[in-house]
Amino acid sequence: MPVILDTKKDVVDLTKDICDIYSVSASETELADAIEACLSQHPHLEVIRNQDAVIARTGLNRGKRVIIAGHIDTVPVVHNLPSKLVEQDGKKMLWGRGTVDMKAGVAVQLKLAAELINPNVDITWVFYDHEEVDSALNGLGRISRTNPELLEGDFAVLCEPSSARVEGGCNGTLRADIKLTGKKAHSARPWMGENALHKAAVPLGILASFQPEEIAVDGLVYKESLNAVLMSSGIAGNVIPDQAVITVNYRFAPNKSASEAEAKLRALFEGFELEVTDSAEGARPGLDLAEAQAFIAQTEGEPAPKYGWTDVARFSALGIPAVNYGPGDPNKAHADDEAVEIEQIYACEKALRAWLS
Repeated sequence: MPVILDTKKDVVDLTKDICDIYSVSASETELADAIEACLSQHPHLEVIRNQDAVIARTGLNRGKRVIIAGHIDTVPVVHNLPSKLVEQDGKKMLWGRGTVDMKAGVAVQLKLAAELINPNVDITWVFYDHEEVDSALNGLGRISRTNPELLEGDFAVLCEPSSARVEGGCNGTLRADIKLTGKKAHSARPWMGENALHKAAVPLGILASFQPEEIAVDGLVYKESLNAVLMSSGIAGNVIPDQAVITVNYRFAPNKSASEAEAKLRALFEGFELEVTDSAEGARPGLDLAEAQAFIAQTEGEPAPKYGWTDVARFSALGIPAVNYGPGDPNKAHADDEAVEIEQIYACEKALRAWLS
């Protein structure tokens, strides 16, 4: 029997209903069906289905369009469904898989999409699939490739958990392998070989002494970081290794492109073989825009930079400045005891409603 989502419910009750619809990545169809059926009841919205993503748009010719987006999939369930109301440290919480990442934000989106019949800007609401898995499967990325016209807008808000405060843009990320070579030998006669693993001391020393920059972008200060995250070498306990690989991860401020970040790494590790294995551009926050300033005015607290990478970067690639704003402590995302503070759900609903009204 189809699940029915009722946007007349309190936003916390709606969050609970959405959380209790199983939607681990690649199993989003039931929730997508429920969201599509719910939104299709409202004549002020044009509803479009794109695989297991649902897009709903107003068409009021306002002259400005904002995009409010959130993913509907979760990481695997670990005995943390159905959701339930609990109290932790004197705070009322909704506990369960997806409560933080990011069905509380999705519930806020769904309720406002249904209720904001006459917003002050045109709005595109995006509920997308496959965010928690390989980037190539990401529903927002798929829409940007196949139907970019559905993502046209002047400003975007991604309802990722941010403890109900604005986190602008995001750092870019780059992973690279530093490859070291030597010559195999028996460990009883190491002078017959050349130890590739010992050569790792120099690049590891460069990493240990690296001083990350703090860079101001659009009024926010982004902290960069560069770290060794993996290392592999050797085939046996009595063989001098002829190969060693150090994997490094560079989180770079959104004033740099991925190619500029790569050039910086190549200069830093000059003389070593370096292969980039993965990279993603960062996103500028665009806080100087009138839309962003109006949004910040409706939220509590000062905006902060997003140090991790999020899908705001996909909007940035389309030329759309974007911020992260949603209920839930991001440190609780994917945790077995995932739980969102109820007050943050109400705060996000209130702020977004006031901004869009």
